[in-house]
Amino acid sequence: MTQSPNRLVATIFGAVYLLVGVLGLFVAGGNIVGEEGGLLLGIFQVNHLHNVAHLIIGGALLAAGLRSTPAAKATNTTVGAVYLLLGIVGFFLVGTALNILALNTADHILHLASAIVLLGTGLALDRGTTTRRAVA
Repeated sequence: MTQSPNRLVATIFGAVYLLVGVLGLFVAGGNIVGEEGGLLLGIFQVNHLHNVAHLIIGGALLAAGLRSTPAAKATNTTVGAVYLLLGIVGFFLVGTALNILALNTADHILHLASAIVLLGTGLALDRGTTTRRAVA
């Protein structure tokens, strides 16, 4: 298996987000959806829906990282863009009924940091792995 930066980042982030999703299931308590949640590592607020999202995202990243460089590149870029949006919008959701993932400031910062790494890797590295159209 040829290792590329996108595959490496997708695999590592995928494994970490899967682990976070599993660990979060133990601290979320009975909070399935909504503003309330348990604290993972004492700072990240999570509920079961938030954990399921981490499991899905982690699984997608890990699968893409193990599959191919183009798959990892596309998944890193997509997940990075979603995390960028969530990181920004999340600040406005806190304290409202729309905060169904029990997001807090630590979550926003982590989502923004993940977005920077995933988007940066997806957009800037492994450029030769995408199909380019010839310009006439």
